[in-house]
Amino acid sequence: MKTRQKGTAIVEFALILPLLLLLTFITTEFGRAMYQYNIITKSVRDAVRYLSVQTPGTHTAEAKNLVVYGNTAGTGTPLALGLDSTTVTITPTWVTAGSNPLINTVTVTVSGYQFQPLFRSVFSLSFAGTNGTITYNNISAVMRSSI
Repeated sequence: MKTRQKGTAIVEFALILPLLLLLTFITTEFGRAMYQYNIITKSVRDAVRYLSVQTPGTHTAEAKNLVVYGNTAGTGTPLALGLDSTTVTITPTWVTAGSNPLINTVTVTVSGYQFQPLFRSVFSLSFAGTNGTITYNNISAVMRSSI
């Protein structure tokens, strides 16, 4: 006896399509989150490298611009959505006494940055309690000052 199977493939596809779309959106958002994390990490490293060759205590505004905008002038759009200079902290550590060589360091930290997904509802469905956003841990870099 031959059974009719016309249309079963489209029904199976319709049943599995929402799950496939959900997985696609989640994967896309995680990729964007990792990309933005790497962008911020690179800009923090660039800023700490920039400050390490400056006179101690100077050019902090330019370094914050370097973290947020990717340039010292502070022009253009922020490198990551929602990133601003209020989340950037610059901490110099200047040693004035001790044996030579004195090691002076500067630390640049971005704290409290929240990743804003494009598909907030899908992201909050996947990770209950996140409200659709991910708050990164502190992103920081330390470098020895050459001056």
